[in-house]
Amino acid sequence: MVALPNLLDAQCAMCKAAVETSEGQKNSVAGGINQGILYLMAVPYIMLAFIFRKQIVSLWRSLRGKSVIEE
Repeated sequence: MVALPNLLDAQCAMCKAAVETSEGQKNSVAGGINQGILYLMAVPYIMLAFIFRKQIVSLWRSLRGKSVIEE
């Protein structure tokens, strides 16, 4: 992947052309695609946080308790 980055284009040619032509406009295709990417990126993290919420809370409490004792 490092040696041949030109071969790793993730977008189809039509999507890439639409994003490049509407880059500076308000309410452009590029903004919509960026929001879609952020949405697709956030959903798995939210699901994992929901599944492991008890472990996350217990870890947070144990770390917070240790910092209070050390001070």
